[in-house]
Amino acid sequence: MDSKQKKGRAEHRGAGHRGRLREKFLNSGLSGFHDYEVIELLLTLGTPQKDCKEPAKAALQRFKTLQGVFEASSRELCEVPGIGPKNQLGIKLIKAVADRYLSRKLTHQDVVSNSRSLFQYLTHRMRDKDRECFEVVFLDAKNRVISTETLFMGTLTASSVYPREVVRAALDHRAAALIFAHNHPSGDPAPSPEDTALTRELVFACRTMGITVHEHLVIGNGSYFSFADQGVIAQMNQDYEHR
Repeated sequence: MDSKQKKGRAEHRGAGHRGRLREKFLNSGLSGFHDYEVIELLLTLGTPQKDCKEPAKAALQRFKTLQGVFEASSRELCEVPGIGPKNQLGIKLIKAVADRYLSRKLTHQDVVSNSRSLFQYLTHRMRDKDRECFEVVFLDAKNRVISTETLFMGTLTASSVYPREVVRAALDHRAAALIFAHNHPSGDPAPSPEDTALTRELVFACRTMGITVHEHLVIGNGSYFSFADQGVIAQMNQDYEHR
C-alpha cells in the first residue's frame, strides 16, 4: 500500500470517527462525552479531515479543565501541538456564543429577584481567570441590566479598584443601582478584610451620588460569597445613614 492510499484510509477513519461524535451529540447531547471529546468535536469544526483526538487530549492536559481550555488565549492554544489559528475556531466560538447568550438572557431582567441567572452569568464570565477581575453590573431604576463591564484587572492575588472610577462609570451609564463581583483565582471565595473595606467604600461613595449597591459577589471555583446574603450590604447602608 503506497503513502497516498494510507493517507486516504486514515482520513476515512477520521471522518467516520467525527461522524460518530456528531451523531452521538445529536442523539443525546453531551451526556456520556468525556471532556476531551467535547474539545475534539469543537476542533473538528475548523479541521474537516485531520484527526483531532490527540490535540484535544493535549489541550486538556495543559489547561487542566474544560473551562481552562475555553479561557485559554489564542496564543496559548496555538502552543498545543495540532492546534492552530484555524482549527481553534470552534473553541473560541463556543465561548463567545455562551457569553452573548447569557448576557442577552440577563438584559432587561430584574436580576435582584432573579439572582440565579446572575450567578450563572458572572460565574461563567469569571471562573478560571488567573487574574483578579472586578465586574460591575449596571442597573436601571427597575433593576434591569443595562450593561456588564470589567472595570479593573489585577494580579494573581489582588486588583486595584477605585471608587471614583466606579461612580463615574455608573453616571456614564445613567445607572440607578449596581452589582459588583470579583473573582479569587485561588478558588476560595471567602472575602478578605480588604474586600470588606472596599465594599464599604463603594457603598458609601455610591450612596453619596444617589446610586444603590445591591450586591458584591466574590466568586471562587464553583462557589461564591454574597455580601448581600450575609447582611453586610444592609448593615453598611445603615452605617451610612447613621454617620
